[in-house]
Amino acid sequence: MLGAATGFGAGYLAWRTYEARRALEAPPAAVAPDAAAYGRIHRGLAVAGVLRSIAGTMALGYGPGGAAIDRLASQAPPLLRPAIFAAVLGALDAAGELPISFIEDHIVERRYGTSEQSPSDWVRDYAKSAALGAGVTAAVALLFGNAVRRMPRWWPLVASAGTLPLLLLANIVVPVYVMPLFNRFEPLTGPLEVRLRALASRYGVGDAQILRMDMSRQTKKANAFVTGIGTTHRIVLGDTLVEHFTPDEIEFVVAHELGHYVSHDTWRMIAVAQALATTLFFTAHAAISKEDRERLRERPLLLSRIYATMAVGTQVLRPLLLAFARSREWAADRFAIAATGEPRWGVDAFRRLRDQNLAEDEVPGWYEIVFSSHPSLGDRIAALEASA
Repeated sequence: MLGAATGFGAGYLAWRTYEARRALEAPPAAVAPDAAAYGRIHRGLAVAGVLRSIAGTMALGYGPGGAAIDRLASQAPPLLRPAIFAAVLGALDAAGELPISFIEDHIVERRYGTSEQSPSDWVRDYAKSAALGAGVTAAVALLFGNAVRRMPRWWPLVASAGTLPLLLLANIVVPVYVMPLFNRFEPLTGPLEVRLRALASRYGVGDAQILRMDMSRQTKKANAFVTGIGTTHRIVLGDTLVEHFTPDEIEFVVAHELGHYVSHDTWRMIAVAQALATTLFFTAHAAISKEDRERLRERPLLLSRIYATMAVGTQVLRPLLLAFARSREWAADRFAIAATGEPRWGVDAFRRLRDQNLAEDEVPGWYEIVFSSHPSLGDRIAALEASA
C-alpha cells in the first residue's frame, strides 16, 4: 500500500509536469464553453485531489521521504524540530504542487474561458500563497509538535484548547492582512451602495462593511461572500458580480450574504471546525500505538503520522460537514426571500450565475454529498420558483 501510494503521487506529478511543460511551449487552444464537460473535469480533479491527499500523507508518515526529512530536522534542538520539519515539507510540497496546480487551476480555466489571468500573474499569486502557507504551517507545527512532545498523554486536550484562539485569530487576520495581498478591496459606492446599506439597516447591521473586490484579476466568475468576525466582519462583492448583474439580482445575492451575517454563520463554522479538530485529535491519539508515541516522541515523524490519521478522518467526516454547510446556504436563501420579498430576483441571479460561472444545474448525488458546500443551482432555482 505504501508503494502504491508513493507511486501514485510520483506518477501524477510526472504526468502533470509533462503537461505543464507542453502548455508553456504551446498553450492549449480554447474550447467552446460546455458546462457539462467543465463539470466532469472538476469532479475528476476533486476525486484525484482526495486520493492524492490521503496517499501523500500516508507516504510521508510511513515512507522514506518523511523519514529523510525527519532525520534532517532531528539535527536541530527538540524545540525547533517540528517547525523545521514543516518548513522543509512546505517548500517541497509547494514545488511539487506547482505543475499540478498550473494545469488544474490555471490551464483548465483558461481553456474554458473562465479566466484571462496570465501565467506570470498566476505564478506570482501561487508563490505568495505557498510562502504564506509554509510560514503558517511551520508556526502551527512548532506549537503543536511541542505540545505532543511535552504532554504525550494529554496533548489532544491541549491542542483542542489551542484550536479556538487560532481559529479566531485566522478570522481576524485573513480578511485584514492576507486577502489584500491578492486583491484590492474598496468600499462599494454610489446608488447601489445606498440600496444595499438600506437593506442591511433593516436588520440592525447598517454599519457592516460592504466592499468591492477586483475578482476579475483572477477569474471571470461572479461571487460574493462573508468573511471575518467582529469589526473585521464584511460582505464582499466581486467586481464580476457588480458589473454583470442587475441591481435587483445584486440585492438578492447580498441579501443571501446578509443572511449569513445576521445568522452568525461565521461563528457557527468556527464551532464546527473546533468540534472537528477535537474529534480528529483524539482519534489520531487513539490510532497511533503507545510504542510509536514513546519511540517517536522527540521526532517530528510522529507529527506526520498524526497528520496522516487526521487526513483520513477528515475525509470520513467530510459529508457531515458539507451537509451542515449546505443547510446554511438553504437558510441564507430563505432569508433573502424574506428580506427582498422577490424570489424572482433570486431566480434571475442564480441563472446568470450559472451561465457566467459555467456551472451545471444538477450534479451527481454522490458528488454533492462528498464534495459540495452548496446545494445544486437547479434545486435552489426550483425552490425560488416555487416560492415565487
